[in-house]
Amino acid sequence: MEFIMMGLIFVLVVVFFTMVPVGLWITARFSGLKISMASLVAMRFRRVSPSKIVNAMIKSHQAGIHIATNDLESHYLAGGNINQVVDALIAAERANIDLSFEQAAAIDLAGRNVFEAVQVSVTPKVINTPTIAAVAKNGIEVKVIAKVTVRANIERLVGGAGEETIIARVGEGIVTTVGSSETHAEVLENPDNISQTVLNKGLDSGTAFEILSIDIADVDVGRNVGAELQRDQAEADKNIAQAKAEERRAQAIALEQENRAKVVEAESEIPLAIAQAFKEGNLGVMDYYNLQNIKADTKMRQSISNDEADLDGK
Repeated sequence: MEFIMMGLIFVLVVVFFTMVPVGLWITARFSGLKISMASLVAMRFRRVSPSKIVNAMIKSHQAGIHIATNDLESHYLAGGNINQVVDALIAAERANIDLSFEQAAAIDLAGRNVFEAVQVSVTPKVINTPTIAAVAKNGIEVKVIAKVTVRANIERLVGGAGEETIIARVGEGIVTTVGSSETHAEVLENPDNISQTVLNKGLDSGTAFEILSIDIADVDVGRNVGAELQRDQAEADKNIAQAKAEERRAQAIALEQENRAKVVEAESEIPLAIAQAFKEGNLGVMDYYNLQNIKADTKMRQSISNDEADLDGK
């Protein structure tokens, strides 16, 4: 019986220390937090990790920032990162940035790194654009690489566009500026015109950043796009002309074959006409004989002329 009582007491002790985080409560007390042991036990029943809540509260308390326990619990249950939120609030406090817990929690739940946002708000960030190709009015391609210095805008982090939008807008501004230049030499001589034109467009509206400066890192001359287009157009015109010439040649061959067929058809009617002339008495034997002599003489002359032409060709 005594053994059973000892076992029961042991089980109760294990359950007590499992459900009641005594060590965490002691740590909180020594850190100056007034939190009851019942609250820690209630957190377990609400499926909240007491250690994460208490550690975050200790961190904020040491920094002099008051955060209600219920706010941390609700943010934890919503799937937020309470450590990141507390770190952001501490960094904002040190940098004299007005940031409330509600704002930080909203930014965190929106999927942004709120601590990194505060850091970018304090220390501006440089975004490198990829190589952007644009064509001046003289047809010469210009390749530009820009460096965009931005600072996070805390108020627009929720719902504001990200870095991809900034890069896309800067690229659009570069293409517009280069495309409006008369020659590529103007762009090479004054690359700062690109920066001024792009900055004046207010590209950071609706984004989570504020553009501080746009610096042109590199400008190179690319292809002669105008010449390539002219060459391609000339090649296309040549192909069209060749196609039309081939069409005319085919029509001429067809017409020649049609005329030959008519000649053959007409020649086939000659014997019938001669026979009819004999019957009607319009053609005599001597006339027919003279006609055959003329044909033979014509054939001989054609043969001789062909032979002379072959000799001249040699």
